[in-house]
Amino acid sequence: MENFKPTEYTLICVASGHEFNDEGWTLADRECTCPSLIRAHYANKQLEVKGDEYGLYKFCDWLPVSHLLKGSAAPVTYKSKGLGQYLGLENLWITFNGYNPSIGAQMTTCSFKETEAYAVCGRAKQDEQRVLVVASAGNTARAFAKVCSANNIRLLLVVPNDNIDALWFDEPLNPCVKVIACASGGDYFDAIHLSDLALKAQNFYAEGGAKNIARRDGMATTVLSATTTIGRIPDYYFQAVGSGTGAIAAWEANMRLVEDGRYGNHMMKLIVSQNAPFVPMFDAWRADSRAMLPYDDDKARRDVEIIDAKVLSNRKPPYGVVGGLYDALKATQGDIMAVTNPQARKAAKLFEELEGIDIHPAAAVATASLMKAVADGKVEKGATVMLNITGGGEKLFKSKREMWYLKPSHVFPLNPNVEDVVSKVEALFA
Repeated sequence: MENFKPTEYTLICVASGHEFNDEGWTLADRECTCPSLIRAHYANKQLEVKGDEYGLYKFCDWLPVSHLLKGSAAPVTYKSKGLGQYLGLENLWITFNGYNPSIGAQMTTCSFKETEAYAVCGRAKQDEQRVLVVASAGNTARAFAKVCSANNIRLLLVVPNDNIDALWFDEPLNPCVKVIACASGGDYFDAIHLSDLALKAQNFYAEGGAKNIARRDGMATTVLSATTTIGRIPDYYFQAVGSGTGAIAAWEANMRLVEDGRYGNHMMKLIVSQNAPFVPMFDAWRADSRAMLPYDDDKARRDVEIIDAKVLSNRKPPYGVVGGLYDALKATQGDIMAVTNPQARKAAKLFEELEGIDIHPAAAVATASLMKAVADGKVEKGATVMLNITGGGEKLFKSKREMWYLKPSHVFPLNPNVEDVVSKVEALFA
């Protein structure tokens, strides 16, 4: 691993097809006249999977990284026995992102957000002195905190104060990691707004969310894990979504695997799900609308309070942007489902009984959507199905450890004063 050379790639604008070089942290094509994602176009067309000692970077051929960080773990895919038999599915494959040593799963934040954090931080310059700013509903913040703390990367996390309990760790963090929060009653959208204000400070830079190719290609490793383990591209892909970025990443990985030529030439049908009553993308999809439908701010915040899977609460997702979730679903003949709290709780209980490990509420939403799809006859019994369990093993991980919680340095009102935010975040890293 000492001889690692930066992955070779160019960037392509989805809307125009314009190909250009990455200037180091390029998030969009400056020449494009409409909102569009950009994609990495890798020099290696066939994926060479490295050894397990590389962790997540076993897939570095298709990760836009300049260097490798310590402590990463890759998703683990295995063929389900319990849940598959219960649902009558002959080829149900579970891609597990979390902590379950019995199957080799070693993500100690218990979330697939680690795949994003290791890819994003591996894309950044090794000598980067600016402060990385990440807004999160919880799991993403925990993952970035772990990676940045272990690798001495300066990080400002911005989270809703109601979700602060998600920032748990098994040891105190490096002081290079700081967190601020928006006041109680705020949601992920409010955290994004606060992070935008923090970015007005000097020497702070945005992680970029779905616009960052490293974030999407990090999440795409779930599909690379599944396909290389199964030996073919799955027929169906199930995942719960807040922003839809993971599903966009799955579609992009699918296209690369088709180009690879060894795993099939078909597109997985993307079946994504939201936690009712917070279902803005479900509503837009049902209306066949590329644009998100109007959603009153106060109603959105109330709906977020109701749902179990708080991480699925993005009010401004990359849904209608060119190359976004709407396009991904159209291209794969996919669908969006809505799942209630009781349905997700039942699915979580069933998964733990049949597969032997606890899962996060978002993963339970995905499991419930698979159960509904099978019950409705939407999935053939012999189809190759990938269920992306985006978080799990937290109960197991915490059972033998003392937890340490990261507390916010400042809690700001939902409409804070810009100068106040800037002065306080600059002081945190002075």
